[in-house]
Amino acid sequence: MKQLKSNSVLTQGGPFWPVPLGRRDGTTASEKAVNEQLPSPIEPLENIIAKFTSKGLDIKDVVVLSGGHTLGFAQCFTFKRRLFDFDGSGKPDPTLDSSALTNLRSICPQKDSANSNLAPLDSTNLKFDNAYYTNLVSNTGLLESDQALVKDPNTAAMVNSYSANPFLFSNDFAASMVKLGNVGVLTGKDGQIRKKCGSVN
Repeated sequence: MKQLKSNSVLTQGGPFWPVPLGRRDGTTASEKAVNEQLPSPIEPLENIIAKFTSKGLDIKDVVVLSGGHTLGFAQCFTFKRRLFDFDGSGKPDPTLDSSALTNLRSICPQKDSANSNLAPLDSTNLKFDNAYYTNLVSNTGLLESDQALVKDPNTAAMVNSYSANPFLFSNDFAASMVKLGNVGVLTGKDGQIRKKCGSVN
């Protein structure tokens, strides 16, 4: 999967990074445990940073790896509260650009049947570039957790740097992906080398 991620980013104009092969696999899995460790799109930034640091990553990795949202889509339910009832106010998120709000409301109307509709994560969502960061600077970021990066003084300067310098983002993204790939590596007698990738021995 890590090899596929590297290759898919490369085909969309992104950087290459080396992916070590021959890693050992775990023998158990827990969807609940995984979900508890993954950042949520409505989670406070300090919680997300804490999840990253618990894995040996740092605040720069948070900003850089969030830039992976330069590709893909998000379902409406992950950001819909920003459009209609932000923090129970009955109003949209005041930081969201008005034209972006109008566009997103056309994709995600205020009805439950629209919750699974898809909206692009950034304005060039099929291309690996730094548009994700330029969107944040212009207050058109899609996810609440993404837009928070430009509001926090600890991360805003990095967002501005990547918005201005796509090559810096590309290089740092590759470096952070290498770090991410080294999180929780099983060694020694931990885990197993599977005979079939899709099932334990």
